[in-house]
Amino acid sequence: MKKYLAEMVGTFVLTFLGCGTAVALGCGSDTASIVGTAVAFGLSVVAMAYTIGGISGCHINPAITLGVFINGGISAKDCVMYMIFQVIGAFIAAACLAGIVATDPSAVITTATGANACSFGTTNGLIVEIVLTALFVLVVLGTTSKTNGATNNFAGLAIGLSLILIHLVGIHFTGTSVNPARSIGPAFFEGGKALADLWVFIVGPFIGGAIAACIWKVIEPKEA
Repeated sequence: MKKYLAEMVGTFVLTFLGCGTAVALGCGSDTASIVGTAVAFGLSVVAMAYTIGGISGCHINPAITLGVFINGGISAKDCVMYMIFQVIGAFIAAACLAGIVATDPSAVITTATGANACSFGTTNGLIVEIVLTALFVLVVLGTTSKTNGATNNFAGLAIGLSLILIHLVGIHFTGTSVNPARSIGPAFFEGGKALADLWVFIVGPFIGGAIAACIWKVIEPKEA
């Protein structure tokens, strides 16, 4: 149970700090807000990797959990439970953000929870989320692999920095999800287009995660 709770806490931190930064900076209105949001998501992952990595592996993302499961890194039970607790963590974070905005009399932000939406249509959004998630999960699988030399010593840093890059590319198109849990929680409170487009941010990352797992199976070194 501790590892499930760790995943819940980690996903809460990622969603609250990442989406919270997007809300506070009004992400998308200028370059500085986009860069700030990207850095916030990346640093959140770095922080959690070194906080709960030894407990649960710090997936804090159902797409990563799926990739790890496909590669035989966790059991089917853990895969399901990780995903459930990740979504719970994201829901709690989104609820906190919605409450903060709702009780702020000076709030003029229209996107209250940092929810995702397909700015250029669902086909565009689906392609973006599949490709970016595949790249991100591939980094996770590679840097944490025990057969890939000493790279796992710096896995948390590499994963966090790669997430910054992923967000710098994806924010313009979808707000960047690459994480179904991070999208489900905010979309529930945001409603509207975010909720209508939610399927893209579930299906896309799962497909991307599965693709990354298949790629890693092909290129993974057999020995350290």
